[in-house]
Amino acid sequence: MQGRRLATTDELIAIVSPDSDETLERLADWTDEHGIELSTVDVGDDIGGVYDENRATLGVTLGGDGTFLEGIKTFAPRNVPQLGVNTGTLAFLARVEPEDLEDALDETLRGRAEVDSRQQIHVDAPGVDATGINDVMVQQVPPENPIDRKVTRLDVYADDEYVGEFEGTGLAVSTPTGSTGISLSANGPVHYPVNNHTLQIVPLHTHKLGVRPIVVSPETELRIVTQGQASLLVDGGRAHTILSGDDEIVVTGADKLAHVVRTSYDDHFFTAITKKLGWDIRDAEVPPEKRLEQRSTAKSSRRESKGFVERALTVATEAAEAAGEPLCELHGQVESIDQKTDKSDIVTEADHQADRIITTVIRNEYPNHAVFSEESTRQYGTDTDYTWVVDPLDGTGNFAHGNPNYSVSIGLVENGEPIIGVVYVPETGELFTGIAGEGAWRDGDPIATTDRDRLDESMLISGYDPDGLFLSHFYQESRGVRRLGSAALNLCYLASGSADAVWEHDTYPWDIAAGLVIAREAGATISDENGDPFTFSLETGDRSALLGSNGTLHPALLEHMEDGIQSPTQ
Repeated sequence: MQGRRLATTDELIAIVSPDSDETLERLADWTDEHGIELSTVDVGDDIGGVYDENRATLGVTLGGDGTFLEGIKTFAPRNVPQLGVNTGTLAFLARVEPEDLEDALDETLRGRAEVDSRQQIHVDAPGVDATGINDVMVQQVPPENPIDRKVTRLDVYADDEYVGEFEGTGLAVSTPTGSTGISLSANGPVHYPVNNHTLQIVPLHTHKLGVRPIVVSPETELRIVTQGQASLLVDGGRAHTILSGDDEIVVTGADKLAHVVRTSYDDHFFTAITKKLGWDIRDAEVPPEKRLEQRSTAKSSRRESKGFVERALTVATEAAEAAGEPLCELHGQVESIDQKTDKSDIVTEADHQADRIITTVIRNEYPNHAVFSEESTRQYGTDTDYTWVVDPLDGTGNFAHGNPNYSVSIGLVENGEPIIGVVYVPETGELFTGIAGEGAWRDGDPIATTDRDRLDESMLISGYDPDGLFLSHFYQESRGVRRLGSAALNLCYLASGSADAVWEHDTYPWDIAAGLVIAREAGATISDENGDPFTFSLETGDRSALLGSNGTLHPALLEHMEDGIQSPTQ
């Protein structure tokens, strides 16, 4: 999950542990001041009565790690990001201290926080079907008679391969977020948990010197077969059962990740284990000469230290990627719906969510700039030199029919001329960027147009072509005319060499502001249908045709267009 997405938060749900009244009062004051709705529930209570899946929600836990784990159990299945505030005594997971609460929330609401995607673990066993973020513990059941046998034997399989027999007090299957202490007790590694999607098998009090922890992928299916009675616990007992001999436990990485919000006010991982586990290769406080600004502060500082154009490109990129997340989520729903009205509602919601994310991010970073979006009223700032031109969902028809050819388009216009372009393709993760005078890139790699100059060797793309004239006129003369349904993507595919020319009968500024920069910087020639240089305009009243090519093909295109393609007024 992209941290920029948190800028649109309009609801907080707090899970509150006992003895957190003072911190809760501060949280309530902050939400009142920012006009954000706050709902609270006690630890262990259901949030179903207050949670609205159609609102941008941030989960907050007030307590220690136990409360944080309850939050994960509640928020992760709903894909709600979670911020942990430590009002307990010992916490590895809830790392924002109460005195930093307001500052951490301000940073989050500005879209400056980060979101760590934490691997979860799923277990299926007799009497248990549960998900956790820490670990699954399989241990011996203490005998009634203290002199009876105190060990257990467990057969472990990884997919179809037999790992072996573990003999001792049991074993743990843990995520990188799980107990570092348990791993260390078995001479295992310290796992840095940030975006670390692995699982670890940790033997407990093994009776063999050669047994060591094993790291596997989250897709690995671990099967654990008990040779006698055993106790199974998930996340310290949030799910628990007693197993009999020959019972089978199946453990895998969970499908859903937990989204943990991290701010520059957090007590960071290596600081936490230094303070709490005696990590002795550094002090709790990092010496100034070795200190790097951390996480959100570092990224924010790097953004501020860049030149205006480079920083603006970073902001636009982060906004586009953040907007792509709800588009992907809602696109999946569209594919499974048959009713036209329901599909229309989802498409409208997709447009709205993506537009709100982008415009909020831009307004946070550049409050004096104008914002011109297809989906919302034009917003004017005090600095009229700069206008952000946004199409939050270019290719709406494709989106509505489950087609992946849609994009997010963000352009920055200076004094009427596009200078920055960002086009993001949520379904493929492709990112096209361009800076006027500096170049164009796909996923960071430079791109350029083709050099073909013959129509019969060229692939063409048609945008809006109401009478089919371009298609009928060029289809036989070329290697094909394709229609993708997204003007922004059309220009990016021209720029990256996936097509040799593009035709748009009519354009709007939000369709092409970003793509124009990318295509031109990749070497494309952009004209109107008569071959005159294309003039970008923020006005939307008059028809504005666009012909783009790799440059060398342009004369052949214009020559062939003379017969029936130009506007009837020409």
